[in-house]
Amino acid sequence: MQVFNEINALKHALSIERKDGKKIGFVPTMGFFHDGHMSLMKEAINETDCVVVSIFVNPTQFGPGEDFESYPRNMERDLKLCEELGVHYVFTPEVSEMYPAGYSTFVECEGGITHTLCGASRPGHFKGVTSVVNKLFNIVEPDLAFFGQKDAQQVAVLDKMVRDLNMNLKIIPCPIMRENDGLAMSSRNVYLNAIERKEALVLSESLKIASSLIQDGERNSNKIIEQMKAHIMTASSAVIDYVQIVENDNLSDIDTVVGDVLFAVAVRIGKTRLIDNMRMTI
Repeated sequence: MQVFNEINALKHALSIERKDGKKIGFVPTMGFFHDGHMSLMKEAINETDCVVVSIFVNPTQFGPGEDFESYPRNMERDLKLCEELGVHYVFTPEVSEMYPAGYSTFVECEGGITHTLCGASRPGHFKGVTSVVNKLFNIVEPDLAFFGQKDAQQVAVLDKMVRDLNMNLKIIPCPIMRENDGLAMSSRNVYLNAIERKEALVLSESLKIASSLIQDGERNSNKIIEQMKAHIMTASSAVIDYVQIVENDNLSDIDTVVGDVLFAVAVRIGKTRLIDNMRMTI
């Protein structure tokens, strides 16, 4: 495994792999790996010949007062896990390498797809995401890029960016990885104390309630959302950001649950903002 922190050095190494006809897989991350990250890398290893993982906590996707400075980091452990798994290249740039002095170019996906769900409460977040991922795609030039479905809106936004800009790559969404009790794996779970960790289960439990209601024949979005919210609020530390039921392709709200549907929740448990979702075809 080779580790690069300079763009040109990585581009040179990958150009050799590309000339040898290697199919390149890419897993962009912010590090502090859990089994969800590892599942993306395993999928990339299975599907491609050369796997690149980036570890970069991107400042432009964090808003004022968010946790950029405190975001969990453990580079030594992350690199060890990549090597044990069989990753070929790891890209670990400094902020100054990605955004040098005078940097002023950003890529933004406009429209409802970025203004709903997380975009409604985190203005500018997806502008930061699309800009940094666009840069990473240009650096790595992957054939396939692997993202976790837990960040369903991010997957939808990046897939739209790839299609709109005619990029020569494919986004591969991978299933949500969960703890044994159902909590969606997230680097931010480390922020939770023991009580908050138990209360965080209301997110996945609310999705199970929605699934049960659908199985019982309920199709009214508002009625389903009301019961999901009621359950979430049984956690004393919970503050709901959103509970929404949307079309999976364009993330627009729906009144009647039918078709390819995404149930999405964002809840602050104590000081920690967590997200979860469930996709169903009805």
